[in-house]
Amino acid sequence: MSDVAVVGAGAIGSAVALRLLAAGHQVVVWNRTPGRSAELLHAGAVPALTVQEAVSSSRLILLTVKDYTAMRSCLEQIEGPLPGRTIVAMCTGSAADARLAAEQVARSGAEYLDAGIQASAESIGTAAATILYSGSRGAFDRHSATLELLSTPRFVGSSPDSAAVWDLALFGLWYDAQLGLLRALDTVRGAGVDVAEFAEAASTQLGHVLAAVSATVGEAQDAVYPPGPADLTEHLAVVRHLMDLRADQRLGDGGLREVATRIEALIAAGHGSQGLTATIS
Repeated sequence: MSDVAVVGAGAIGSAVALRLLAAGHQVVVWNRTPGRSAELLHAGAVPALTVQEAVSSSRLILLTVKDYTAMRSCLEQIEGPLPGRTIVAMCTGSAADARLAAEQVARSGAEYLDAGIQASAESIGTAAATILYSGSRGAFDRHSATLELLSTPRFVGSSPDSAAVWDLALFGLWYDAQLGLLRALDTVRGAGVDVAEFAEAASTQLGHVLAAVSATVGEAQDAVYPPGPADLTEHLAVVRHLMDLRADQRLGDGGLREVATRIEALIAAGHGSQGLTATIS
């Protein structure tokens, strides 16, 4: 038995395998295109001819493939029960993908961990890399020493889809912020405003959001929504102005119509004096 099997020799898979080999682990590798494993074999990895051979050879199996479709294809090639093994899905996908994968792995008798990779291939094995895990806490604890070689591992829930939800929510936060900045720049540029000068004010405005994270989380957890700088009636007026301003933007209005509808419903229910966090109540 090898220590670890790495199924998939793309950028992440290769980085993972090389890090494990450097740490002295015995690593079996399989890739759909065998030639892509050449660097890993040169570094000391052992080639597997099939997914079945790779999975059968190790207690810890890391599926570092492109997506859940590729992962399910790999799992479908496995025959027979796999008791005592842990299969880790290291790819980005939806919560539904993670749940289906967990069910597929459970039928084989193996334990399942879903992994959300908040890291680039270059950062694997460094303090800059974070990988989120969910599923079997026992499997996570049992293999934590190995997982710590790859990143700062973080167990985020026993539900198999917790890592996928966390991972996508973080990506969503980045997209919301980045696209919000792009909408603002597009808007002021169209009005003839100096974009570089506006950028200074934009940085300050984004800083206000960061500074309020702890307070916002507290409001959401306690279900208490103080108005802060503005109550919902005042927010609604600004949101409507923004909707008009962004009416013809190439990147859309950022979902403001749905936000306005939610605020209107809260005001109609007598909550107009609350703050913006009430919109997620």
